[in-house]
Amino acid sequence: MEPNQRKLVIVAGLTVFLLLVLWQTSTVTIQSGQAGVLYRQFGGGTVTDATYPEGFHVLAPWNKMYIYDVRNQEEKENMTALSKNGLSIEMEMSIRFRPIEEEIGVIHKSIGLSYKDVVVMPEVRSSARKVIGRYDPEELYSSKRDFIQEEIYTDVKNRLEEKNIFLDAILIRGIELPANIKTAIEKKLKQEQESQEYEFRIEKEQKEAERKRIEAQGIKDFQDIVSEGISDKLLRWKGIEATLEMAKSPNSKVVVIGQGDDGLPIILGGDAK
Repeated sequence: MEPNQRKLVIVAGLTVFLLLVLWQTSTVTIQSGQAGVLYRQFGGGTVTDATYPEGFHVLAPWNKMYIYDVRNQEEKENMTALSKNGLSIEMEMSIRFRPIEEEIGVIHKSIGLSYKDVVVMPEVRSSARKVIGRYDPEELYSSKRDFIQEEIYTDVKNRLEEKNIFLDAILIRGIELPANIKTAIEKKLKQEQESQEYEFRIEKEQKEAERKRIEAQGIKDFQDIVSEGISDKLLRWKGIEATLEMAKSPNSKVVVIGQGDDGLPIILGGDAK
């Protein structure tokens, strides 16, 4: 190869190499669910009032693009906290969060890409320990767990919003108490349940007794009313009516009209034909 040709090949090679380097340093592709923050080397540093959306972007080779995941992220945390009476409580939580896309420039300038470890998780741990410290173990073990979860969420959400981070949810997946405390609480809850069942049975029996008393009083009142309305004269008249009806019967042969001990007529010879 002639010297001139060799020079042309070298120049072409260097040109291609420089173009490749320039392409790599001057272009960036932001993937789905991501957003970019631009850092200008000679133009004021981090751009905080604009973000770069998904897609292909061209930038000056001396500038740099920092990529943030702006989708919901989930972080699991196992931690130990002290209850109101000083017992160690093991907790398992899930935290869902994401940076506020319009504010990732501010996040990058004040915190950086490690915002999860610098801000999110420390705030969650601090709030969880503070809230758990307000309750006794039996309250943590009972139905107040949902209330505690909401209390932690509200406290952390307010703090993270001040740092331009959106908190989607905090879920308490498990609370583990010391074995002896757990056994004591379960025994106490069982006794309370048995006591409630006993009180329910007593209340039920009392209501049944009251129902029977009211029923008996009603029957007595009815009998009193009926007794007051029945006289000897009424009974005697009803007996006469019954005697007359029997005398009209074709099965009657002899009827003797007289007066018995009760003052009613006497019927004799009532044989059938």
